[in-house]
Parts: sequence; structure tokens; C-alpha cells
Amino acid sequence: MFYKIVKTFVGAAMLAWTLGVMPCEAQKRKRDKDKETPEKDIATRLEDEGTAIEGMKYMMMDEPSRALPVFEKLVDMSPNDPASHFMLASALLKLDRAAEALPHAKLAYEAEPENAYYIEQLSEVFTKQKKYGEAAKLFEVLVKKDPSSIPYGVELAAMYIFSDQFDKAIDTYDRLEKAVGVTEEITHQKQQLYLRDNKIDKAIEEAQKLIAAEPAELTYRLELAELLMANDLIDEAVAPLEEALRLNPDEAQAHVLLADIYRRKGDVEKTNRELQVVFANPNLDAEPKVRVLTGYLTMLKTDKDRDDAVNLAKQLVETHPNEARSYVLYGDLLVKQGKKAEARDTYVKAARINSSIYEVWGAVLQLDGELNQVDSLLAHSELALEMFPNQGMIWYSNGSAQLMKRNYKRAVSSLEESRRLIDNPEMKLLINAQLGDAYNGLKDNEKSDAAYELVLKDDPDNDHVLNNYSYFLSLRKEKLELAQQMSERLVLKNPDDPTFLDTHAWVLYVRKDYKKAKQILEKAVQAPQGVSGTIVEHYGDVLFQLGEREKAVEQWNKAKKMGETSDQLEKKIATGTLHEQ
Repeated sequence: MFYKIVKTFVGAAMLAWTLGVMPCEAQKRKRDKDKETPEKDIATRLEDEGTAIEGMKYMMMDEPSRALPVFEKLVDMSPNDPASHFMLASALLKLDRAAEALPHAKLAYEAEPENAYYIEQLSEVFTKQKKYGEAAKLFEVLVKKDPSSIPYGVELAAMYIFSDQFDKAIDTYDRLEKAVGVTEEITHQKQQLYLRDNKIDKAIEEAQKLIAAEPAELTYRLELAELLMANDLIDEAVAPLEEALRLNPDEAQAHVLLADIYRRKGDVEKTNRELQVVFANPNLDAEPKVRVLTGYLTMLKTDKDRDDAVNLAKQLVETHPNEARSYVLYGDLLVKQGKKAEARDTYVKAARINSSIYEVWGAVLQLDGELNQVDSLLAHSELALEMFPNQGMIWYSNGSAQLMKRNYKRAVSSLEESRRLIDNPEMKLLINAQLGDAYNGLKDNEKSDAAYELVLKDDPDNDHVLNNYSYFLSLRKEKLELAQQMSERLVLKNPDDPTFLDTHAWVLYVRKDYKKAKQILEKAVQAPQGVSGTIVEHYGDVLFQLGEREKAVEQWNKAKKMGETSDQLEKKIATGTLHEQ
């Protein structure tokens, strides 16, 4: 705020010393000439000058801590010299020791109250101590001495603002404006004060004064339009923008603002027209394009509107291929069109440009999962973890991919980490369900059962756990009563789901209830949505146990054509005999 301390230093201190002017001390020596020899006076003066120059050298090197003891020595040598106290105060101010600087700055000012440098320094001390009223009094003196000085006028107004005297600040700006004319700096300051008091009309008048002062400056018309728009005067904002475009039809920011105005008015056609102009301009930054297009998306109603928006977003990434936000916006639109693979690839491009956007990685991983592209989910989650090692959702995605790849040990590691990091109860259910599967893959039955039990404790009707837990228990031939209870609950909830029917039938099969198992599987294999080879193979096993050998072989052959069967199926077909696993 107090500009150029080095200039102050050179302007006041250096000038005083290089000319040999030490007013108070020189006068004192003149009065005391009978007490000192000329040789001693010259020696003292040379010593003082050398000391001052040494201190100023440190100040110009921005080393006030080294200058401080030098100036303290100088004050001791010349205690009545204002320039010495000025320099000492300057060093203290640079060291943020305003309270210690105050007496020295006061002494210099009181010795020479007309010295502008001393006035500035004392006002700076007061300002650092938040004594804005005292600082204002000093700047009033400076402004009175030089009414056309913009720095003095601005500083005085600032003191009034700091002390909540806004009217005085505006009066100061007005007086300064009369002295020097309309200036951008003063006008903007007045606008802020008027807006602070909600005097919108006054702020608009100031903007219009700038335009009148410099009618060829387009920026002022844009500023007026933005001011009007910020205060919901959007109809009034059209005129200055159209004026700006008459002066320069290629003024991109005017088109951006007009697009925003038409968007607010719900005029899709005009908004799109302005955006076409904006997006065709490669010299305009991506930020305003992204901002306006983002708002434009909220007003799309027809397929044509959405197609136009996609084309604009595509143009955006082509014009700004290194701007991540452009790809994010394009990806968002592709998702809305149901183009998941293309959207995922677009988000990946955004992540390559800026890998620090967590939401982008989240979108990539979500789409990988929806597309059931396990290899991509695994690779992308690994990359995302390099950037966000403390994000539980990324660990969960990685664990899910590892589980689907049957990398059970890695799946457990990632899922356990996600369970540690995530507090969301619903996510905890999903994590524990998958941990049950992963631990089962490692044959760690105790931990697998414990994970499943945690899920059922909070969600006793969880389909995934009821199915997998009961099925794995049947394969292990353990807790078969519990397995049957869970599978029965499952099919009561989902009476037509062939996978769940198969699970329940297999639990009955293991418990040697072949007749009931047959009834369930007959319903399963007739499911309209189709069934897997595993279900048909199980049906053949049940038929074999009931003595229907030919029908069993027929079902086994059918299962072979369908795929997804056990590794015992070939032996069953070849021998016509059931090979228990």
C-alpha cells in the first residue's frame, strides 16, 4: 500500500546524506563551532556519512536485520537528526516492528512536518497499527499539498474505507476525479463502494462515465454489461454488448455474455447462435466457453438441442485439446446420450491431461464397471490410486476388479483397505459382501463367513450374500440347515430368478432332497430369460440321482453346448455316471 520503500529511502535519506545535509545536526555544530575544531567536524561528518551509506546498502539488498544495528549506531551518533530516525524507522518497519518504529517516525515528522517522506512513513506506521484515523489525518495533509496526486488520494480514501467512513472515501474520490479527470482506478473503487451500499444505480453511472470518457474502449462496455447481469438487469445488458459488437464484431467476450443472457431468458436458438460464434474462435480461452456451455446444458429440451450441444462440446475439445474441463464436459454429454464407452474414453483423456481431478477418475471407474470391462477397471484403478491412495472408493473399485480376475489375495488387500477408509454404511455392506467372496476364494472359510454375517446383521435380505453364502456352504457341506434357510428366503423374494432357484435346489441336492430339488430346477431351466450351463448340469445331476439316467445324460450334453459347466462334465457324459466332486 505504501509504495516503494527503496524509492523513499533513496529519495529522502540518500538525498540528505549525499548532499551532506543533516539540518539539525549541522545547525548544532554551527552553534558549537567554538567547542570543536574544523578537522573534528569533518571527521565526524565523514563517519556519519559512511555509517548511513553502509546501512542503506543493506536496505537496498533487502537485509533490514543487518541495516538495523547500523542505523541504531547512526541515531546514537546524531540523536537529533530526523533523517537518521527516518532510516531507523524504515528498517524497523521492514522487520514488522511498527510499535518500535513509531517514536522514530514521529521524531522525524515533528522535526520536518512538511517532508512528504516523513509523513508517508508515519502514516504507514499508523496503518500497520490499524490507527486508520491517525493515518487519514496525515494523508489529508499530503492531498492538500498535491490535490492531483492519485496515489495520495487513493491512500486517503483507503484510510476512510478501513475506518468505515465510506462517504468520506467517495468524497475523496470525487475531489481527485475533478483534479485529474475520470480514471479507471478511481471509478472502479467508487463502484465497489456503491455496490457495498447496494446503490446499483450509482455504480452503473460510474460505468457509463468510463464509457463516455473513452468511447473506443470495448472493455468498459463489457464491464457495464457484466455489472447489469450480476444485478439481474439482463435486458439492459444487451445494449452495451451490441454496441461493443458494432465496434468489433469479433469481440468474443461480448458473444459469451450474450449467450449467457439468452440462456437466462430461455432462448435456446439465440444461445446456440452466439455459442457457435464463441466456439469458432480459437483465440478465446476455454474457461468462458466451458462456463457458458455448462449453463446451456440446463436448458436443452429436444434431441436436436442435445445434438447441438454435443457438437459444440466436440468442437471445444478439438479447439482446446489440452484443456481437461473440455473433455469432462464432452464426456458428461456423451453419458447423457448413453454412449458409455465413448464417454469413458473421453474422461480418460481428461485424466491424462490433469490426473488430479478425483471426480474424473470416479466417472472412469464407474463406466468401466457398467461396461463390465474388468481389465480397464483394474488398470484405471491402479492409475487412480497413484494419485489418490487415501480414497476408499478407488480401493473398492480395484478390489472388485481383482476379485473378478480371481486375484483373491490382492482383492482382499484392496477391499480391506477400502473398508478401513469408507464410513458409509451402504458401502460397508457391499465391501463386506465382496470380502466374503474373496476370502472364500482363498479358502479362508472363517473370515468369509464372518464377512457375510456382518452383511446379514444389517441387511438380512441381501440377495448377493444369501445366494453366495448358502451356495458356498453347500459346496463345503457345512451348516446346511443355515444354508437351506438362506436359500429359501432368497427364492421367496425372487421366485422367478433361475440363478437363485439353482442355488436353493443345490442346497436341497446336497441335503439329498432330490425330489424337491428337481421341482425347483424344472422351474429354473424353463425361465424365459435363459439359463447357464451350470443350472442345466445340476438338473442332470438331480435326474441321475432319481434314477433317470438317460434324461440326465441328455441334460449334460445340453449343458456342454451351453458352456459354464464343471470340470467333471466330460466324465459324466463319457461314462454316463455321476462323478461326485
